Amino acid sequence: MHIEGVVGFIGAGNMAEALIRGLVRGGHVPASRIAASGPRRERLDELKTHYGIDVTTDNREVVARCGLIVLAVKPQILDKVLREVGDALKPGTLVVSIAAGVDTATIEEAVAEGVRVVRAMPNTPALVGAGATAVSPGKLASATDLATARAVFDAVGITVELDESHLDAVTGLSGSGPAYIFLILEALADAGVKVGLSRRNAQRLAAQTVMGSAKLLLETDEHPGKLKDMVTSPGGTAIAGLHTLEEGGLRTTLINAVETATKRARELGRGGK
Repeated sequence: MHIEGVVGFIGAGNMAEALIRGLVRGGHVPASRIAASGPRRERLDELKTHYGIDVTTDNREVVARCGLIVLAVKPQILDKVLREVGDALKPGTLVVSIAAGVDTATIEEAVAEGVRVVRAMPNTPALVGAGATAVSPGKLASATDLATARAVFDAVGITVELDESHLDAVTGLSGSGPAYIFLILEALADAGVKVGLSRRNAQRLAAQTVMGSAKLLLETDEHPGKLKDMVTSPGGTAIAGLHTLEEGGLRTTLINAVETATKRARELGRGGK
């Protein structure tokens, strides 16, 4: 889908940069139609230099110029930002929020009447164009608004549409999931070193194995159990390793991690510290 008008980013952190990079370098939106605001002039100048976009330290200036606003700020400061810009948002503006745990109703209450809201939960692999994002519409958002939001995040990976009640679960799974995978990768690399590989080779082999396994699952759309069985021959090495993983409770630990992160996302949405 073609993205019309000027796209504004409030917040100039890593996720904002990932989206700006995807939109500009993918040819989805020209740099001349992208603006970003943030508190640090040095950071804004970096974005201007790298991507050619317009930058400002004035959030309200971005809001005044743009028909699509991406709220790329942390949930802990979203309330402050909305108090600053909420009344300046023009009716008909589409606001896309990536603040974890903050529901669309909360945002809608803080903005001018007629502003449409879509909530999104991306993850950090968007930085390399391999993100996984879920989007959910607020009460006023149309199918076109949802398609526009999807187009933004499709520029940096894959996007799925979900009911908002599932967004905290997405935060616990794919939003926080890269941290779990990095921990697993670090452990696999450590294991490789323990059995005699160099650190560099162990890390590269572990990373490629995880990436290749994920790609195989996505491209075949097979159940992961079936793909696991393809690797696991009777009396072989893989089943011996799997037995150890099950004995150590890896499956239960990962399930508990996602559940705990989901609960934390809900706490943040309620204003938890």
